[in-house]
Amino acid sequence: MSETISADGTNVENSVGTVGELRTRLRAFNAARDWGQYHSPRNLAMALSVEAGELLELYLWSADDGPQPPVAERLPKVADEAADVFICLLNFCDAAGVDLTSATLDKLRRNAEKYPVDRARGRLEKSTEL
Repeated sequence: MSETISADGTNVENSVGTVGELRTRLRAFNAARDWGQYHSPRNLAMALSVEAGELLELYLWSADDGPQPPVAERLPKVADEAADVFICLLNFCDAAGVDLTSATLDKLRRNAEKYPVDRARGRLEKSTEL
């Protein structure tokens, strides 16, 4: 796999591959099962919410520092649910025509402008309150 660097020098590759490579594999997976017929942005947005809820459920009624039992014992389930959320997000972006990498980099740029380090570091306030 080649390294992918954005215009601002950010490495957008994760340990396994780029978002584009994962999207290509996911498209092939879905096509082999003829699941595209069910992948409307509306359905996928709802599925994303359900999957995020399943991830959140692992932390329900837990101590402030994480799920009970300790994270190490739950890590496989947490990783599985996080992957479900990511897969749903990739499917949603594909169906909605969103380039997730570009959208994320653009959002990071806008957030950097909205929350400059000198005013936002260590603070919880909204940007309008800084």
